[in-house]
Amino acid sequence: MGAQWKAKHKDLAANAKGRLFGKLAKDIMIAARHGADPTANARLRLVVEQARKVSMPKDTLDRAIKKGAGLSGESVQFERVVYEGFAPHRVPVMVECLTDNVNRAASEMRVLFRKGQLGTSGSVSWDFDHVGIIEAQAATTGADAELAAIEAGAQDVEPGDDAGVLVFLTDPSDLDLVCRALPAHGFTVVSATLGYRPKNPIDPASLSPEARDEVEAFLAAIDNNEDVQNIFAGLGA
Repeated sequence: MGAQWKAKHKDLAANAKGRLFGKLAKDIMIAARHGADPTANARLRLVVEQARKVSMPKDTLDRAIKKGAGLSGESVQFERVVYEGFAPHRVPVMVECLTDNVNRAASEMRVLFRKGQLGTSGSVSWDFDHVGIIEAQAATTGADAELAAIEAGAQDVEPGDDAGVLVFLTDPSDLDLVCRALPAHGFTVVSATLGYRPKNPIDPASLSPEARDEVEAFLAAIDNNEDVQNIFAGLGA
């Protein structure tokens, strides 16, 4: 499952696609705080590209940009909160939320973590590295991923969860720099975000099928929460 847990086949269900649009809209609003023009706002440009790839309606996208940039007259206040804890079978988990109600989010996380264990700040984060995560695809035949990673300033590169997708890992401060450099080395950036990488990932094969199902169900339940943006689980590929 790698750096960021993703629900299996989540893009096939209409309600799941709606949740994806909602999460992207929040990302767009946050990015648009630094300017409504994607050509002058690198973070916004990347999120807009992600939204277009999953066919987010144009009016939804435009509305999110205007809200975030303060051009719609509506006040948008989201707070970023990270919850740490364990899924069943002691799988460490980092949950990123963007919420307009911290008390509600905290209450709902306590309920969702009943099948695992909700920890305090620092109880799990020590076992993760904070990194830039760039998903990219080769745009030219023969593009050398390892050479591109070195020359673009990435720390590492590895296969992604989807066919043809590679994951370039960067220092958090180098995320935008590497994104800008990769196209010159034959790669098209699909997505870019800051996230968490497990230092000591648990091999899913070490869990029984029943245990894996329990972990997957736990993570899926958290992913269904409207405040949750990203889930990072301490599992290997």
